[in-house]
Amino acid sequence: MPDNYRREWDSFGIKNGTYSLQQLNVRIQKYRARNGITESNPSIGCIILTEPFFFDEQDWIPVPEDWKNSIVQGKTYSTDTAIGKKLYETVNERISLSRAATSMEDRILRYSESLTKHRLGQGAFRVLVTDAYQRRCAVTGEKTLPVLEAAHIKPYSEDGPHLTSNGILLKSDVHTLFDKGYITIDENFTVDVSPRLHEDYGNGKDYYKYHGKKLLVLPGNLSDQPSVDYLRWHNENVFLG
Repeated sequence: MPDNYRREWDSFGIKNGTYSLQQLNVRIQKYRARNGITESNPSIGCIILTEPFFFDEQDWIPVPEDWKNSIVQGKTYSTDTAIGKKLYETVNERISLSRAATSMEDRILRYSESLTKHRLGQGAFRVLVTDAYQRRCAVTGEKTLPVLEAAHIKPYSEDGPHLTSNGILLKSDVHTLFDKGYITIDENFTVDVSPRLHEDYGNGKDYYKYHGKKLLVLPGNLSDQPSVDYLRWHNENVFLG
């Protein structure tokens, strides 16, 4: 089964629109056959909604008259058309009514919560971190996708956000050691392997070879690279130095 399909299933599960990876694969194969796609392992794309908002059911907007059930993606509306202008005006009307019905205290509370709690979903986090690191382990350079995992530098359980700057792509065994504090990365992107690994388990030579080495892979986009603040947090709160 193609790794691309497995990654989407691992990232989004039933949010892919099926109840299992096998069912997802079957549906994709049917789509490929129907559309004459012959590549042995084609890529599949995802459109990830990171900041959706929803109206209450009583404020739902009727489906535009030109909307077709067969539309998969790419449908847009322009205010230059009558339908697009009507849709735009209706959305603005719903938003205005929603704001008017909300007390100032509630609006301030919701705004504050959006600033402190907004984050990407776990699935989007995995996809974005995987792509940012070109599908390679930052420490080992490993390219085998099924063993690569998007690790949080500051754990989600410690209020670490689903941001690429709080993520790093690691081989599964390295990820485990990173989470347990036997491996960390300093502010200069240098790997530090704790002496506790040998003390606690009597081995670890496969990992000490990375000690003192710079990360092999870093995102090309500076904003996606590990945040110094999160790395410092991991060094101070997780690493068994």
